Amino acid sequence: MSQSEKMQALALDGPLLGQHWARLMTRTPLALCLVAAAALAGCKPTTIDPNKDNSGDDVPVAANGPVALPPSIVASKIYRCADNKVVYVDYLSDNKSANVRTEQGGTPTQVTAAEAGKPMTAAGGYSLTGSAASPASATIAIPGHPSQTCKA
Repeated sequence: MSQSEKMQALALDGPLLGQHWARLMTRTPLALCLVAAAALAGCKPTTIDPNKDNSGDDVPVAANGPVALPPSIVASKIYRCADNKVVYVDYLSDNKSANVRTEQGGTPTQVTAAEAGKPMTAAGGYSLTGSAASPASATIAIPGHPSQTCKA
């Protein structure tokens, strides 16, 4: 084997290349660990208390007042009106509001009443008289259509 062949063999898989990789592989993880430790050194521990605001103030959550959840859907009905128009109504659990849609999957319009049992209305000409517990009919008015009796 000639001298150049020996040098080429040493350069590709010889002991010098192995030593270089050994130094490189031990220094890189060590450097990464040091960088990560330095980054975490600036963090301070935080304790989250469910009875406090946790925004930095020491004000109890109860001082903010009760949180009112939105009403849930108690019944969904599909009505066909006298002019053959289909209306989708979702009655809500507060018994004072409902969501009215003129298309299945369409954007709902919420109609509301001042108290339970009264006709529910919304801006634009929407009105609904009926409830989830009522028989299979309701009086519904939507924009572009007069108030009419609709059957479920």
